[in-house]
Amino acid sequence: MKAWLLSFACVALPAHAELWGYVDAAGVAHFAPRQINARYAPVLGGVGMQRVPGKTDAGLALLNWLDIAPEVKAVQPWVREAAAQHGVDAELLKAVIAVESGYQRGAVSPRGAMGLMQITPETASRYATAADAARLIEPRINIHTGARMLADLIRRFGRIDAALAAWNCGEGAVRRAGNRVPDIDETQAHVHLVLELYWALLQQSQPARAQRLTLHP
Repeated sequence: MKAWLLSFACVALPAHAELWGYVDAAGVAHFAPRQINARYAPVLGGVGMQRVPGKTDAGLALLNWLDIAPEVKAVQPWVREAAAQHGVDAELLKAVIAVESGYQRGAVSPRGAMGLMQITPETASRYATAADAARLIEPRINIHTGARMLADLIRRFGRIDAALAAWNCGEGAVRRAGNRVPDIDETQAHVHLVLELYWALLQQSQPARAQRLTLHP
């Protein structure tokens, strides 16, 4: 995960995490778990806002960015392809990519996680062929590898929130927590941010099907 996108290690976040953001003059969306400066406005969650769904101008601006940004539109065919092939909602994949990399396809974290879904070499060794692992930075391969992993984690734990937690902090930590989200600030924040954005995207694309979202403790 890129440091400019989400800097959880320095922030003690509550279970009800917030997502702040803005779209700059160049049309680039910026996300953070707190208000870094005056440009950031609350997007989802937070005190004084309607919980789920959240409705703010900033939130709408960022959702609109996810609809029209060239870097987002360029990979949508692969997101839809991976969703259909691996049985994961396209909106969930879209939310994970937004939170993990902000759709920066060349993103590489200090620990070696790379690409749109920030896939580590260890993950690639489990969910990608050797040939694909060598080209993990390529968007289509990265998205398919991430979708394959996420689908497997959802099957293992039977819950999207637990699967996202395992994605963030490892399967062992989730098992030790009784197959639920562990009491780890970074992990709880990551799970809530992805789920909040997933819910907002579901509302936008499937209003008749998505009526409410329950976040289990």
